Amino acid sequence: MYTYETGIPMIDREYGGLRAATNILLLAPPLSYAELLAYRIASPRPGEWAVAISTDERASDAVDAFRRFGADRGRIGIIDAVTKSSVPTLRDTTKAKFVTSPLDLTSMGIKFSRMVEDMWKEGVMADPPGPMPPPIRLCVHSVSTLLMYAQLEVTYRFLHVITNRVKKLEGIGIYILNSESFDERTISTIKQLMNTVIEVRAEDGGGAVEREFRIIGIRGRTTPWIRYFYDDGALTFEQ
Repeated sequence: MYTYETGIPMIDREYGGLRAATNILLLAPPLSYAELLAYRIASPRPGEWAVAISTDERASDAVDAFRRFGADRGRIGIIDAVTKSSVPTLRDTTKAKFVTSPLDLTSMGIKFSRMVEDMWKEGVMADPPGPMPPPIRLCVHSVSTLLMYAQLEVTYRFLHVITNRVKKLEGIGIYILNSESFDERTISTIKQLMNTVIEVRAEDGGGAVEREFRIIGIRGRTTPWIRYFYDDGALTFEQ
Protein backbone atom coordinates (compact mmCIF):
# COMPACT_ATOMS: atom_id res chain seq x y z
CA MET A 1 0.00 0.00 0.00
CA TYR A 2 1.19 3.50 -0.84
CA THR A 3 2.68 5.56 2.00
CA TYR A 4 2.47 9.36 2.18
CA GLU A 5 5.34 11.30 3.70
CA THR A 6 4.21 14.09 6.02
CA GLY A 7 7.21 16.40 5.78
CA ILE A 8 7.53 16.15 9.57
CA PRO A 9 10.93 14.51 10.17
CA MET A 10 10.10 12.58 13.34
CA ILE A 11 6.82 11.23 11.96
CA ASP A 12 8.34 10.07 8.69
CA ARG A 13 11.37 8.61 10.42
CA GLU A 14 9.69 6.85 13.36
CA TYR A 15 6.29 5.96 11.90
CA GLY A 16 6.95 5.76 8.17
CA GLY A 17 4.46 8.50 7.24
CA LEU A 18 0.74 8.02 6.68
CA ARG A 19 -0.92 5.03 5.08
CA ALA A 20 -3.18 5.43 2.07
CA ALA A 21 -6.92 5.84 2.76
CA THR A 22 -6.30 7.91 5.89
CA ASN A 23 -8.59 10.76 6.94
CA ILE A 24 -7.15 13.10 9.58
CA LEU A 25 -8.97 15.60 11.78
CA LEU A 26 -6.65 18.49 12.67
CA LEU A 27 -8.12 19.75 15.93
CA ALA A 28 -6.48 23.05 16.83
CA PRO A 29 -7.09 26.29 18.76
CA PRO A 30 -6.86 29.74 17.14
CA LEU A 31 -3.45 31.32 16.48
CA SER A 32 -1.75 27.94 16.25
CA TYR A 33 -0.94 28.16 12.50
CA ALA A 34 -2.88 24.95 12.06
CA GLU A 35 -3.55 25.75 8.40
CA LEU A 36 0.19 25.75 7.68
CA LEU A 37 0.57 22.41 9.42
CA ALA A 38 -2.28 21.08 7.25
CA TYR A 39 -0.77 22.44 4.05
CA ARG A 40 2.60 20.94 5.02
CA ILE A 41 1.05 17.49 5.33
CA ALA A 42 -1.13 17.93 2.21
CA SER A 43 1.69 19.27 0.03
CA PRO A 44 2.25 16.84 -2.88
CA ARG A 45 5.57 15.12 -3.45
CA PRO A 46 6.82 14.37 -7.00
CA GLY A 47 4.27 12.19 -8.80
CA GLU A 48 1.47 13.11 -6.36
CA TRP A 49 -1.48 15.51 -6.55
CA ALA A 50 -3.12 17.80 -4.02
CA VAL A 51 -6.59 19.34 -3.81
CA ALA A 52 -7.65 22.04 -1.36
CA ILE A 53 -11.28 22.82 -0.62
CA SER A 54 -10.88 26.38 0.62
CA THR A 55 -13.66 28.09 2.54
CA ASP A 56 -11.34 30.50 4.37
CA GLU A 57 -9.05 31.99 1.73
CA ARG A 58 -8.83 32.70 -1.98
CA ALA A 59 -7.42 30.17 -4.42
CA SER A 60 -4.28 32.25 -4.97
CA ASP A 61 -3.52 32.24 -1.23
CA ALA A 62 -4.05 28.48 -1.01
CA VAL A 63 -1.68 27.95 -3.95
CA ASP A 64 0.91 30.19 -2.28
CA ALA A 65 0.62 28.12 0.90
CA PHE A 66 1.37 24.93 -1.03
CA ARG A 67 4.21 26.50 -2.97
CA ARG A 68 5.80 27.67 0.28
CA PHE A 69 6.51 23.98 0.85
CA GLY A 70 7.94 23.42 -2.62
CA ALA A 71 4.84 22.00 -4.34
CA ASP A 72 4.58 22.00 -8.14
CA ARG A 73 1.77 24.41 -9.17
CA GLY A 74 0.75 22.01 -11.95
CA ARG A 75 0.00 19.35 -9.32
CA ILE A 76 -2.34 21.50 -7.21
CA GLY A 77 -6.09 21.92 -7.60
CA ILE A 78 -8.18 24.41 -5.61
CA ILE A 79 -11.93 24.54 -5.01
CA ASP A 80 -12.48 28.14 -3.92
CA ALA A 81 -15.65 28.96 -1.94
CA VAL A 82 -14.55 32.53 -1.18
CA THR A 83 -13.78 34.55 -4.30
CA LYS A 84 -16.87 34.13 -6.45
CA SER A 85 -19.10 36.07 -4.05
CA SER A 86 -17.13 39.21 -4.91
CA VAL A 87 -16.15 38.29 -8.50
CA PRO A 88 -19.24 36.48 -9.89
CA THR A 89 -17.86 36.31 -13.46
CA LEU A 90 -15.07 33.89 -12.52
CA ARG A 91 -14.89 30.79 -14.69
CA ASP A 92 -13.60 27.37 -13.71
CA THR A 93 -10.29 26.10 -15.04
CA THR A 94 -8.79 22.61 -14.83
CA LYS A 95 -6.95 23.39 -11.60
CA ALA A 96 -9.17 26.09 -10.08
CA LYS A 97 -12.90 25.75 -9.57
CA PHE A 98 -15.23 28.20 -7.84
CA VAL A 99 -18.45 27.92 -5.85
CA THR A 100 -20.60 30.80 -4.66
CA SER A 101 -20.20 30.25 -0.90
CA PRO A 102 -19.29 27.65 1.75
CA LEU A 103 -23.00 26.83 1.89
CA ASP A 104 -22.90 25.28 -1.60
CA LEU A 105 -21.76 21.85 -0.47
CA THR A 106 -23.32 20.05 -3.43
CA SER A 107 -21.23 22.02 -5.92
CA MET A 108 -18.10 21.49 -3.83
CA GLY A 109 -18.61 17.73 -3.91
CA ILE A 110 -19.29 17.66 -7.65
CA LYS A 111 -16.28 19.83 -8.48
CA PHE A 112 -14.03 17.79 -6.22
CA SER A 113 -15.02 14.64 -8.11
CA ARG A 114 -14.45 16.29 -11.48
CA MET A 115 -11.06 17.63 -10.45
CA VAL A 116 -9.95 14.21 -9.22
CA GLU A 117 -11.12 12.61 -12.49
CA ASP A 118 -9.02 15.11 -14.44
CA MET A 119 -5.99 14.32 -12.29
CA TRP A 120 -6.50 10.59 -12.88
CA LYS A 121 -6.65 11.15 -16.64
CA GLU A 122 -3.54 13.30 -16.58
CA GLY A 123 -1.72 10.69 -14.50
CA VAL A 124 -2.67 7.86 -16.86
CA MET A 125 -1.57 9.85 -19.92
CA ALA A 126 1.76 10.91 -18.43
CA ASP A 127 4.94 9.60 -20.04
CA PRO A 128 6.01 7.58 -18.18
CA PRO A 129 2.69 6.99 -16.38
CA GLY A 130 2.71 7.51 -12.64
CA PRO A 131 1.59 5.08 -9.93
CA MET A 132 -2.00 3.83 -10.04
CA PRO A 133 -4.16 4.92 -8.45
CA PRO A 134 -2.55 8.39 -8.61
CA PRO A 135 -1.63 9.48 -5.05
CA ILE A 136 -3.90 12.37 -4.03
CA ARG A 137 -3.82 14.53 -0.91
CA LEU A 138 -6.83 16.62 0.16
CA CYS A 139 -6.91 19.59 2.53
CA VAL A 140 -10.24 21.03 3.74
CA HIS A 141 -9.67 24.51 5.16
CA SER A 142 -11.86 24.53 7.09
CA VAL A 143 -14.57 22.39 8.64
CA SER A 144 -15.11 25.22 11.14
CA THR A 145 -16.38 27.51 8.38
CA LEU A 146 -18.62 24.79 6.93
CA LEU A 147 -20.24 24.41 10.36
CA MET A 148 -20.86 28.15 10.55
CA TYR A 149 -22.86 28.01 7.31
CA ALA A 150 -24.58 24.62 7.61
CA GLN A 151 -26.04 22.54 10.40
CA LEU A 152 -23.97 19.74 11.89
CA GLU A 153 -26.07 17.02 10.21
CA VAL A 154 -25.65 18.63 6.77
CA THR A 155 -21.90 19.11 7.24
CA TYR A 156 -21.58 15.53 8.47
CA ARG A 157 -23.28 14.16 5.35
CA PHE A 158 -21.01 16.19 3.09
CA LEU A 159 -17.86 15.08 4.91
CA HIS A 160 -19.10 11.49 4.92
CA VAL A 161 -19.14 11.59 1.11
CA ILE A 162 -15.72 13.27 0.89
CA THR A 163 -13.98 10.99 3.40
CA ASN A 164 -15.35 7.89 1.65
CA ARG A 165 -14.13 9.28 -1.66
CA VAL A 166 -10.64 9.74 -0.19
CA LYS A 167 -10.65 6.13 1.04
CA LYS A 168 -11.67 4.79 -2.37
CA LEU A 169 -8.98 6.89 -4.05
CA GLU A 170 -6.41 5.52 -1.56
CA GLY A 171 -5.51 9.13 -0.81
CA ILE A 172 -5.20 11.05 2.43
CA GLY A 173 -7.40 13.89 3.65
CA ILE A 174 -6.78 16.47 6.35
CA TYR A 175 -9.64 18.51 7.77
CA ILE A 176 -9.12 21.55 10.03
CA LEU A 177 -11.50 22.15 12.95
CA ASN A 178 -11.19 24.86 15.60
CA SER A 179 -11.11 23.02 18.92
CA GLU A 180 -12.39 26.02 20.92
CA SER A 181 -15.40 27.06 18.82
CA PHE A 182 -17.59 23.95 19.02
CA ASP A 183 -19.08 21.76 21.72
CA GLU A 184 -18.02 18.21 22.47
CA ARG A 185 -20.99 16.72 20.60
CA THR A 186 -19.97 18.50 17.39
CA ILE A 187 -16.31 17.50 17.70
CA SER A 188 -17.21 13.88 18.54
CA THR A 189 -19.55 13.68 15.54
CA ILE A 190 -16.86 14.88 13.11
CA LYS A 191 -14.30 12.55 14.71
CA GLN A 192 -16.47 9.56 13.77
CA LEU A 193 -15.53 10.12 10.11
CA MET A 194 -11.79 10.06 10.79
CA ASN A 195 -9.30 7.31 11.51
CA THR A 196 -6.57 9.67 12.76
CA VAL A 197 -6.62 12.86 14.86
CA ILE A 198 -3.96 15.54 15.19
CA GLU A 199 -4.36 17.43 18.46
CA VAL A 200 -2.71 20.83 18.64
CA ARG A 201 -2.19 22.87 21.76
CA ALA A 202 -0.79 26.37 22.14
CA GLU A 203 0.32 27.76 25.49
CA ASP A 204 1.64 31.16 26.49
CA GLY A 205 5.13 30.50 27.77
CA GLY A 206 5.75 33.90 29.35
CA GLY A 207 5.55 36.13 26.30
CA ALA A 208 6.24 33.47 23.67
CA VAL A 209 3.52 31.07 22.51
CA GLU A 210 4.62 27.44 22.57
CA ARG A 211 2.90 25.22 20.01
CA GLU A 212 2.94 21.44 19.83
CA PHE A 213 0.92 18.58 18.45
CA ARG A 214 0.51 14.84 18.68
CA ILE A 215 -1.01 12.34 16.27
CA ILE A 216 -3.53 9.83 17.61
CA GLY A 217 -4.14 6.70 15.54
CA ILE A 218 -1.00 6.57 13.39
CA ARG A 219 -0.12 2.88 12.95
CA GLY A 220 -2.40 2.23 15.92
CA ARG A 221 -0.28 4.41 18.18
CA THR A 222 -0.12 7.91 19.63
CA THR A 223 2.98 10.00 19.09
CA PRO A 224 4.72 12.06 21.77
CA TRP A 225 3.99 15.80 21.72
CA ILE A 226 6.07 17.47 18.99
CA ARG A 227 6.91 21.16 19.19
CA TYR A 228 6.76 23.28 16.07
CA PHE A 229 7.74 26.84 15.27
CA TYR A 230 6.62 29.51 12.84
CA ASP A 231 9.10 32.27 12.10
CA ASP A 232 9.38 34.63 9.13
CA GLY A 233 7.14 32.46 6.93
CA ALA A 234 8.91 29.20 7.80
CA LEU A 235 7.38 26.24 9.62
CA THR A 236 9.90 24.02 11.41
CA PHE A 237 9.67 21.08 13.80
CA GLU A 238 11.55 19.92 16.84
CA GLN A 239 13.78 17.02 15.81
